[in-house]
This record gives sequence, structure tokens and C-alpha cells, in this order.
Amino acid sequence: MRPYDPLRPQICLDEGGMQFIKDTREPLAMKKGKVKREDYEYEREGFCSVFLACEPLRGKRFVEAKARRTKADFALFVRDLIDVHYPEAETIVLVMDNLNIHTPGSLYQVFAPQEAMRLWKKLEIHYTPLHGSWLNMAEIELSVLSRQALSGHLATLERVQERIAVWQTKRNAQRVTINWRFTTQDSRIKLKRLYPSIEA
Repeated sequence: MRPYDPLRPQICLDEGGMQFIKDTREPLAMKKGKVKREDYEYEREGFCSVFLACEPLRGKRFVEAKARRTKADFALFVRDLIDVHYPEAETIVLVMDNLNIHTPGSLYQVFAPQEAMRLWKKLEIHYTPLHGSWLNMAEIELSVLSRQALSGHLATLERVQERIAVWQTKRNAQRVTINWRFTTQDSRIKLKRLYPSIEA
């Protein structure tokens, strides 16, 4: 509900997984009057993690596919948000879930203490409630990314990264924003089980 402030950008961060799939038979190409045909059999070729940060009010997103999802991967992604994508920001208001790598410990594991402290102090963290990760708008972007760019059989990390780069460039150029608000009043209705009940 906060108004846009370039010195305090509001960023949503989340991760998703992507399974590499290789065709066991070459698909039959599309022909006039016939759709492309793919066999239902496939081979699993591994897995990667997709880190996504989006700024819903400005229509910006930053996406990286990485071989793993470790504390180091998270720490490096956050450092890039702070130093590369938002170097002028005084504070980044960061919304994310309670995943075990979303802690200051991840920064301290990767960077020297002074650097980790500098990065952590640039963040105003807002964790989504347990089982409430749907409140994080980055999940909307991950869903769109999955449907628009990562559907079908992708067998390598490089291929996933290529698709992500094209999608990110196009979507950022279009400045697609998320016009969705979940107000305090809405939360008191939807999440009433989380609020204390006072009986006289």
C-alpha cells in the first residue's frame, strides 16, 4: 500500500525449480494442417533453481537460473539486487518467504562480516506468514515465466537461461506491472485464524 519511492523500492523475491527434460524421440515438426507432435516419453536430465525478484509497482523483474539453490546463490543474488540493480536505493523493502536460506547467515557465510552487515542493513525484510507465500507477488511472476518461457522440454541450464533472458528483456520493455493489493482489512478476513481472539 506504500506509494512508489525510488529510494525505497519494494521488491518481491522468490525461487522456483525447473526440471531438465530431454526427448527420447525427435518430435515431428509442424506441417500445414498438423500441429507439432511430441512423444510422451522423456528422460530427466537434472534440475536447476530459478531466482526471481520483481518490483510490482514499476514493472521490473530480474531472473537468474542457477545450478543449485544454496545460501551462496541467494547471497550473490541479493548482492546484485543491492549493488547492480538498485545502487541508488537507500533501503530495499524486500518481501520473501521464510525459506531457510533467507537469513543474514547466508550473507555472512559468503561475504566478510563488514560486507555482509552492509548488505543486510540495506534491506527492510518482510517475511510472508507460514503457508502464506501466495502473498508474495514474485510467485505471480514465476507462474507467468513458467507458462510463457519455460514450458516444453528444456534439457540444459544454458537453454533455460536463454529463454529467461529473452522473456525478461521483453517483459521489462513492456513494463508489465502487478496491480494487486491485499489490504490490512482483507487480511483480517482472510487470515483471521492468525489474529488473537479476545473474549470478555
